[in-house]
Amino acid sequence: MLTPEKKRILWAAAGTLGAGALALLNFSPAREHPAVKQNLPPVDEKRLEAHVRALAEEFTPRDWQHRENLARAAEYIFNEWKSYGLSPRYQAFRASGQEYRNVIVELGPASEARVVVGAHYDAFGPHPGADDNASGVAGVLELGRILAQSSLPGRVELVAYCLEEPPHFTSAEMGSAVHARSLKKQGVRVKGMISLEMIGYFSDEKNSQAFPLPALKLLYPNEGNFIALAADMDQVPFTNRVKKAMRAATTLGVHAINAPRSVPGIDLSDHRNYWSEGYPALMVTDTAFYRNEAYHTPDDTPDRLDYKRMGQVVTGVARAVIELSAE
Repeated sequence: MLTPEKKRILWAAAGTLGAGALALLNFSPAREHPAVKQNLPPVDEKRLEAHVRALAEEFTPRDWQHRENLARAAEYIFNEWKSYGLSPRYQAFRASGQEYRNVIVELGPASEARVVVGAHYDAFGPHPGADDNASGVAGVLELGRILAQSSLPGRVELVAYCLEEPPHFTSAEMGSAVHARSLKKQGVRVKGMISLEMIGYFSDEKNSQAFPLPALKLLYPNEGNFIALAADMDQVPFTNRVKKAMRAATTLGVHAINAPRSVPGIDLSDHRNYWSEGYPALMVTDTAFYRNEAYHTPDDTPDRLDYKRMGQVVTGVARAVIELSAE
């Protein structure tokens, strides 16, 4: 419960960043859409683990210098979506003088407006990248399977991006930057973009969760057993809609933060490139290095992930996507 004392401390923390710098909580009433009432196919946790293991064990290293493994990973993603009766396609682009590929699949009725959900399939350095970001890719693959069997009220586009990691991060050569620009050029209206960035590591141990600002310890659990939604200050309404939908669909804790991009971690994924094109976007994350000490190390392996909770994240995102697509 947000007590008066906690509210006072919250606004004091916000003052240190500038008036209105943090928008962490939403007090508006929940809104239910009829599309949310449909029964979705259950998430298959074994499939999630199989996808993570394939990417982290069979296609490693998959950094920008190992194009053969990146190509194999892209083909794996393409073939998985195709096996669900979908029609994926590649989006080729050039970076550092070489060709790389995003993998894209669209679902639901044809429309110029759509919801985008994406995750990057490249990994940092020679590391396996199970949580970062095979977990996110496993999530979008499973979303494809679930949504293919569901009644979508609107268009949904799922994307597996290449080149999120350094040295391309923040550059115009990020796969998500290429995709976001292409949508803008086509005049596509994006109702919202959701980036799945590390969704598999959870801990019930006390003080297993760290924060970019000390004051946030008063507002969030100190156990790393929740999923977080992160976005900048312009995304508060969109963040609140996604948070409500996810909370209604799962027992997993779902917490949100909207803060300036100067707060470390707020813009550290593919969602940043949709902001640049004027689209609402946020990141769904287990908070990366604020929780997972194996981040960008050889220890980021499949055996450290919690596939049951990861499945709850996917369930929550599926509900949010269906509701957003109906708007």
